[in-house]
Amino acid sequence: MPRPPASPTALTTAASTASDPARTVGYDWEGSLPVVQALLQNVRDYAIFVLDRGGRVLTWNAGAQLLEGYSAEEAIGLHLSQFYPPDALERGLPASDLEQASANGRFEEEGWRVRQDGNRFWANVSVTALYDPRGQLWGFLNITRDLIARRSGEEQLRESEERFRLLVQSVRDYAIFTLDPHGHVTSWNAGARHIKGYEPHEVIGSHFSRFYPPDAVERRWPEEELRRATLEGSFEDEGWRLRKDGSRFWANVVITALRDAQGTLRGFSKVTRDLSERRQQEDTLRRGEQRFRLLLDGVKDHALFLVDVRGIVNSWNEGAERIEGYRADQIIGRHVANFYRPDDVAADRPWRELAIARDSGRLELEGWRIRQDGSSYWAKVTISALKDEQGKLYGYAHLIQDLTEQQRAEALASTVGKTNEFLATLAHELRNPLAPIRNAVTLMGRTGLGDPVLEAMRQTIDRQSGHLERIVDELLDVDRIARGQLKLDKAPIDLSQLLAGALEASRPLIERREQQLRVSIPERPVPIRGDGLRLTQVVVNLLNNAAKYTPPHGQIWVTLTPKDAVIELRIRDSGIGIRSEMINRIFELFVQEEEAQRFNDRGLGVGLALVRRVVELHGGRVEAYSEGRDRGSEFVVFLPPASAAAVEDAPARAAPAPVAGATAHVADTLPRRRIVIADDNTDAAASLDLLLQSFGQDTRVAHDGAAALEAVAQFRPHLVVLDVGMPMLDGYEVARRLRSLPDGAALTLVALTGWGQEVDRQRALQTGFNHHLVKPVSETALRELLTSTAAAPPAGADPGAGSTDGQ
Repeated sequence: MPRPPASPTALTTAASTASDPARTVGYDWEGSLPVVQALLQNVRDYAIFVLDRGGRVLTWNAGAQLLEGYSAEEAIGLHLSQFYPPDALERGLPASDLEQASANGRFEEEGWRVRQDGNRFWANVSVTALYDPRGQLWGFLNITRDLIARRSGEEQLRESEERFRLLVQSVRDYAIFTLDPHGHVTSWNAGARHIKGYEPHEVIGSHFSRFYPPDAVERRWPEEELRRATLEGSFEDEGWRLRKDGSRFWANVVITALRDAQGTLRGFSKVTRDLSERRQQEDTLRRGEQRFRLLLDGVKDHALFLVDVRGIVNSWNEGAERIEGYRADQIIGRHVANFYRPDDVAADRPWRELAIARDSGRLELEGWRIRQDGSSYWAKVTISALKDEQGKLYGYAHLIQDLTEQQRAEALASTVGKTNEFLATLAHELRNPLAPIRNAVTLMGRTGLGDPVLEAMRQTIDRQSGHLERIVDELLDVDRIARGQLKLDKAPIDLSQLLAGALEASRPLIERREQQLRVSIPERPVPIRGDGLRLTQVVVNLLNNAAKYTPPHGQIWVTLTPKDAVIELRIRDSGIGIRSEMINRIFELFVQEEEAQRFNDRGLGVGLALVRRVVELHGGRVEAYSEGRDRGSEFVVFLPPASAAAVEDAPARAAPAPVAGATAHVADTLPRRRIVIADDNTDAAASLDLLLQSFGQDTRVAHDGAAALEAVAQFRPHLVVLDVGMPMLDGYEVARRLRSLPDGAALTLVALTGWGQEVDRQRALQTGFNHHLVKPVSETALRELLTSTAAAPPAGADPGAGSTDGQ
């Protein structure tokens, strides 16, 4: 059979066939098809497809694919019977459905249908006959809706979706007529003739109360309906009505007051639907409206609502309620200006924006809006003008998104980025002056001052500069924690050995405060896989906290207990304790107990946050306990164990980190090396020069990049220590130039800098440096550097095996 004409103007329903004068009230497909097509592009809850006269699929929409399971390629060409269960086929379906639609113009039913995967679903199906302009049947329009779990909330959108119902319903299903201000019929349409049975000449001029049963007339219900419609603008009711033959039918009635531009009441429009004979059809429509409503309400991050040409709200979704704060019954019927700030209202902004949307068709903007509670929020607003087929404006669609949190997040991200940059810069600026101070203190400790008072002052400077160095390290740890960039270098270690080393690191502070330390550590290894330096930092932080916040002569207990499923490390003290309301906050950044103010050494409130993060990165957890003020506190670290064999290969990895301020008393057995030091900070360069000379090293000092290149050329060093931040010619450029020399590959280049983040280390290594040292460099670190580079040849010598790997 040839396909019907492709032109949409060839489509009509049975109700508009010109050969039947009684069916002249039809649907204007040519005018409404663009609207219907636009609507169908967004409808995914309806299977809508066209069949040829024999019942085979010609078109297939996205809703059909979602509902039936077939893709368009699979469905086109299938017979309608493919979607019916076997028992329905035995009853002669769908042939009888198509016959009834062909005979009556339309057929509707509910029943079981089958998806591609064989599952059944209960469906509402309407089949409409399609005719060409000559009145010849050429196919059918099938609309299928899934009714499972779709049976609630059927009444909410009657009035706000009236235009939608009129678009998809044949006007023959509605009795539409007008009344004068006193209730006399002034017009009468075909739907009214069909539903009520009167011809126009029989009813025009009579009072509309003739359509009501006697009991309603006696209680003057028709007059009450007009009164309410006059006051409210419209009135809707359901109840019994009478046909011409005296039979009753259950009707839905909408009465709307008609006023002219001056507000004078000119009459009423009255729309009546027969719900007794069309109950099944209307129930289906209401369920469809509910699905449409659920679709709108499902968009909870956007406010979606409609306003009329004056700006009066006439629909409202859950997203609008969430963003604006109004319930539908609180805002529908009120002006959109309620969402604007008073100064915007005073400047006529709501009305000017509607005018712009009216003239241009669409307006997108961002600005402040206010909620019902008066609070402001930053909104992204789209206003679209709604026009009918003749181009007449009938309202506006509003789409509003609350961007307040996004704006705050962007501002926070910007602030965090600036904070991170500030912390890195601050750490760099603090480390530069710290370097000569620490070098000078170390050198004074090596040479000896001979005066007890001077030695006491040197030790004070040593302790306080060490404390300042720890603060700088904590600042960078804050940055790493905030950005989630705290990384671990895991290896098998013995936790008991690590704990013993951490205790030695914290013992000077404990002894200085004359506190009693009671330790219980197993003699056998306690294997764990972790980062030895970071875990040592955890234990030292907890021990130092216990010592700092426990009064002199107090007690500290340390217990390590390995169990089958977990290792428990308990550090308990008799100190100031923790208030109950602070227990859950004590591990947050920059949070400290108020009682800590009694002690001078409070720190930044970073240590416990770092402890928690490091422990969590090891797959464990940390908990705090306290009975309250001055009742002491206990911190318990839970870590997952490893096998005993795991620690045999790497015992050195468990060694504790060097303690700031501690001097390594190691005999000066280092080989004599030639070293060039380049730093624009003269104090830092001079102090490092003196310290290296005390190690027996041969040094030369330069204070800019050009001088450094000249010193290397003349001195032919083994090592070149470069400050990367020198002006004019920085350390990176000096390193690149040195590497480009014929013997440059043999040099050992050391980046000495206050920039200590991982990105700084990677940049140094990628530029050509062998090592990256962060100021201030401890004596131990310098000794390790000199030892590791002892085999490096001087510049100009045979490079041999190449440079030393600083990683």
